[in-house]
Amino acid sequence: MRILFTGGSGKAGRHVAPFLADQGHQVTNADLVPLDHPGVADLRVDLTDAGSTYSALAGLATFDELDLPEKPAYDAVVHFAAVPRILLTDDATTYATNVLSTYNVLEAATRLGVRKVVFASSETTYGICFAQGERRPLYVPLDEEHPTVPEDSYAMSKVANEVTARSFQARTGADVYGLRINNVIEPHEYAEMFPAFLEDPSLRRRNVFAYIDTRDLGQMVQRCLGTDGLGYEVFNVANADMSVAATTDEVRERFYDGVEQRGEMGRDETFYSIDKARRLLGYEPQHSWRDVLADPGASS
Repeated sequence: MRILFTGGSGKAGRHVAPFLADQGHQVTNADLVPLDHPGVADLRVDLTDAGSTYSALAGLATFDELDLPEKPAYDAVVHFAAVPRILLTDDATTYATNVLSTYNVLEAATRLGVRKVVFASSETTYGICFAQGERRPLYVPLDEEHPTVPEDSYAMSKVANEVTARSFQARTGADVYGLRINNVIEPHEYAEMFPAFLEDPSLRRRNVFAYIDTRDLGQMVQRCLGTDGLGYEVFNVANADMSVAATTDEVRERFYDGVEQRGEMGRDETFYSIDKARRLLGYEPQHSWRDVLADPGASS
């Protein structure tokens, strides 16, 4: 597929864009800074400018395309570009940047006839991650039917983007899939960050004790690109296990006492349900911190 990938220079994008290129796709990274990866073309684009966004999607990707009889169209857009969290800039700029850029990408893509858009939403939409004080889910495992009522500017922008995406899908009939991505972890971060998480599971409360390995995030995007006909859908994206050594029973007793549990859960099963992605996309995570670090509770 010929793919425009926005935000390919960010923490998640710099892994996922090359992964897609390795799968045989032609990938163009639309970002304010280059990725400088040999398998991915770079194009500097300000996605908050509607004209620039439209021009990027309507234009050439590489010099090689000059030799074709006519310019090819993009088959898909993967939209990861965003101010990635609160406290990087002021709240109003975070909200405005994320909402306007997503609107521009969706409008340009659908008007140009792109039939597949995969966009990054967030775990924060559930209102837990960046809440003032403590918020607990209404039930666990937390699935896509859980209400999304956030209070912070970043999560508000992501909820607005989901509404916008659903509207463009209804207008055009294209496939538009939103990914409620949990805390993105690069492989080298297991050794750097996870020992503290294993020692103190409370550090992971705001992430519902979940995480997503960048390599499995790449698989998830590939699954979305290869699955047609779902219309508009949102998916939780996480790894199959928790980011702590405590068992599900221990986490539930300490952090979710009184919270409804819907169904049986395995010993280390994530509280951030990925059942929908497994069912509709065939997604199955392949990586875990346990591949790198010893689980201190494994022998108990």
